[in-house]
Amino acid sequence: MVVVRLPYSKEIIRHFKHPKNLGKMKNPDAVGEAGNTVCGDVMRIYLKVKEKGDKKIVSDIKGEVFGCIVAISNTSLLTTMVKGKSLEEALKIEKDELIEKLGGRGKIPPFKLHCSVLALDALREAIYNYYKKNRIPLSESLVKEHERIQKTIKEIEKKHKEFINLEREVL
Repeated sequence: MVVVRLPYSKEIIRHFKHPKNLGKMKNPDAVGEAGNTVCGDVMRIYLKVKEKGDKKIVSDIKGEVFGCIVAISNTSLLTTMVKGKSLEEALKIEKDELIEKLGGRGKIPPFKLHCSVLALDALREAIYNYYKKNRIPLSESLVKEHERIQKTIKEIEKKHKEFINLEREVL
């Protein structure tokens, strides 16, 4: 018998086997979606936001994932990192920080690094969505991120049009 060991960290395996905060949220305050044109992974992040003084706090967060082990794990991990933080604090989370918490670049196969940050893009889209809906001024960097993410989503939709249409018919 041949045993193949995947080069994933314990953190990736833990969040994959026991994911946190996954599923669709009823009546979210904001929704963000992001994807990758290379692999076709898509993530959706749902937020509930409460005001605490002058801060907007993530009171609840859920994610839906159409993707691999790393994509599922990073969505689970990110939701645990963000819950209870202000939207401003959530926007400060960097891709390298998320990769490090997943075990670092050495524990994520190089061809899966793009999967390890997709949830962060979906989170930024959800925050962008919340700001737009509530007429909160958008930073230039958040607008640029939004434009990049939307371009990628459009490319995915174009590339996988038949599958997406079939999925919409079923749902």
